[in-house]
Amino acid sequence: MPSPSESFFSAVRKHLGSEAVDTAPETLARYGVNLLPSGAMPPAGVVFPGSTEEVQAIVRTANEHGVHLWPTSTGENRGLGLRSPVRPGQVVVDLGKRMNRIVEIDETLAYAVVEPGVTYAQLYEELGRRGHKLMMDTTSGPPDGGVLGNTLDKGAGYTPYFDHFGMSCGYEVVLPTGEMLRTSEGALPGSKLQHLSKYGYGPFLDGLFVQSNMGIVTSMGVWLMPRPPVIRSFFFTFPEDEDLAEIFELVRPLKLNNVVPTLLKVTSDVYAFGTEEAYPFERTGGKTPLPAELRKELREKHGLGAWLVSGAFYGPSEEAVQPMLERVKAHFLKSGKARYIAHAEAEKSKVLKIHIDTFSGHPTRDELGLLQWRPGNGATWFLPATPMVGKTANEHQALSRRILGEHGFEYVVEYVCGPRMARALHILPFNRQDGEERQRAGRCMRALLQAYAKAGISIARAPLDIQQEAMSQLEVLPDVLSRLKRALDPKGVLAPGKYGIE
Repeated sequence: MPSPSESFFSAVRKHLGSEAVDTAPETLARYGVNLLPSGAMPPAGVVFPGSTEEVQAIVRTANEHGVHLWPTSTGENRGLGLRSPVRPGQVVVDLGKRMNRIVEIDETLAYAVVEPGVTYAQLYEELGRRGHKLMMDTTSGPPDGGVLGNTLDKGAGYTPYFDHFGMSCGYEVVLPTGEMLRTSEGALPGSKLQHLSKYGYGPFLDGLFVQSNMGIVTSMGVWLMPRPPVIRSFFFTFPEDEDLAEIFELVRPLKLNNVVPTLLKVTSDVYAFGTEEAYPFERTGGKTPLPAELRKELREKHGLGAWLVSGAFYGPSEEAVQPMLERVKAHFLKSGKARYIAHAEAEKSKVLKIHIDTFSGHPTRDELGLLQWRPGNGATWFLPATPMVGKTANEHQALSRRILGEHGFEYVVEYVCGPRMARALHILPFNRQDGEERQRAGRCMRALLQAYAKAGISIARAPLDIQQEAMSQLEVLPDVLSRLKRALDPKGVLAPGKYGIE
């Protein structure tokens, strides 16, 4: 008697064709790979829908055969899990391979409609083909990352349109029963406002499909920004670790008063030079973490301090932007600690050019060099928040440095600062080929998670291997989400366990 998975794959082949299913051992191995401490999670197979209707057919078939699905778009979330399912044996629904069309770009109302496989590089290229009248926001991650997938995992960028969920409007969603739902104004048949009016009539449902297993989003509207004629970045270095407190106090009023239109990035030295350097094991005798004297030597090699602050201004001309640059320059230099680096000088530095690209909506691969800081290609992310208060920022810095150091890892952190809160992206590169180091990285992540929770700080995004633990720290919410899950997915076919939701 065939297993439920075998019956499911046979039915999908019958409905969608043999090319829509792949269960070859090498495919399962490839789709099970991730860079996390936990190791591979091989699926039972992979299916490749080419349309919303085909996604509906796959979901209905999964309900009939009792198969668990794991939808993914481009699978480029390097520090969160790639395309790997949260549990072995789930069936990967690869939405990115065939569903990769830019459905629409409206240059008058400045929005695009994209399918799950549309990458940042693809959208940037199409906007360029049209003369770069519009500018998208991008992450500093891989250009082949997906616009839709990043949005649904609460990813963000750096320009005034940094809030990717906030700048999305109008989802087409296949529910776990196989029904299709259009959110925002799209629920009205023939709606002309689906990608223009975010909230629509009745409760706001878009958030149900973010970091969840309540539905499969098959297309999404994304708002775009008219590209300004002039973009000029600014940079300041600060010499000491403890200067983070003063930096936060300087950044907060700039954002509260909307003086600077971008988010401000506050980047640790290793996060900056780690894009160009590898850990100097030959000079440390194999010991970790990086000794203070070598850390200082490497940052001085690249013209950095303990901290790098960056942002950008937009305007119609150089003359219009210059007074804004002078204002922010005077603001930071009054500290007596900051060193200013102008846009023209920064363009000559590969380390600093990364920031110019991200503030310009230009996808860049250069920051991926961070993943080579340690050998073995392991990487995991920890993303707590920090209130924009200098004293608290230094307390959080001390907490992270202590835990990372105790486990033999460097403090590789970028604070992305808004007016009230900064998201602290901790990158933890490790040698995944070294069993002891892999286990140590896992213990380090859990120690960070527990310590920040004790301090009243939760995380915004989670790698696959700590999603359950992160959800279990919360009160009431897990039970509410489980009740919603049972109502929308009575047979539990869609990604059980994702973000700890059962």
